[in-house]
Amino acid sequence: MSGSTKPYLIRAIYEWCIDSDLTPYISVVVYPDLDMPAHFVTNDEIVFNIGLQAAHDLVISNHHISFMARFNGVPRKLDIPLHAVKGIFAKEVNQGLSFPVEDREADDQAFVTESQETDLVESMTYQEKGLKKTNLRIIK
Repeated sequence: MSGSTKPYLIRAIYEWCIDSDLTPYISVVVYPDLDMPAHFVTNDEIVFNIGLQAAHDLVISNHHISFMARFNGVPRKLDIPLHAVKGIFAKEVNQGLSFPVEDREADDQAFVTESQETDLVESMTYQEKGLKKTNLRIIK
């Protein structure tokens, strides 16, 4: 998935939903090896509310979407690879983006090299943030 715009578009629609007081939902293709709450799957697809009230500790990375959610009152951590995300939309206005179903094997191979790249970028980002630390002083 190197160079893919998909994670950036997902984050942009998510932010638009939050800024517009809309509820962001993602549609996910459910593959046999994907661990999803089975009783919510319809036609090999599941839809998740990833709004602030429903999804906790939400991370939309370049490789996956992960969050904590409750299903029938039971908390569960979900980790959804981006290749399984079919779309993101605002529930209230039914607007958003849909994506073509991607090749899972190509995505899995890209994940190994990109995850190593991500570690380096996150490390560099953390260091840069440390350099840009501002100090406030009270001037009388």
